[in-house]
Amino acid sequence: MIDGPNGHSNKEEDVDSYYDPKDLGRFPEIGKEAPELAKKFFDYYAAVFAEGELTEREKALIALAVAHAIQCPYCIDAYAQACLEKGSNPAEMTEAVHVATAIRGGASLVHGLQMRNAVEKISL
Repeated sequence: MIDGPNGHSNKEEDVDSYYDPKDLGRFPEIGKEAPELAKKFFDYYAAVFAEGELTEREKALIALAVAHAIQCPYCIDAYAQACLEKGSNPAEMTEAVHVATAIRGGASLVHGLQMRNAVEKISL
């Protein structure tokens, strides 16, 4: 049954997703053909997310916000879980997402100056 926007079905069971949540658990497989590079990446990743000047909880909230800004469903899933595990609550997580949304929206708007510059050049 096709009844959703753009001719897509609204039934969840009829919708195939490009992103399979099960793939998140397979992330380490990315190093299968390049284990040295994968080890360097995962070591760096672990160091970045370790407690430092920022707590692990703060870093997870930042990661969740960035995940939304870059629209990575795997990252959203991973950091939603990490935020909860590190003690954040849904209100804090939602606020972090709104921060990312404000920055992303502001970045789009400020690019309007590029448009204005182009219009001024063309109008001369």
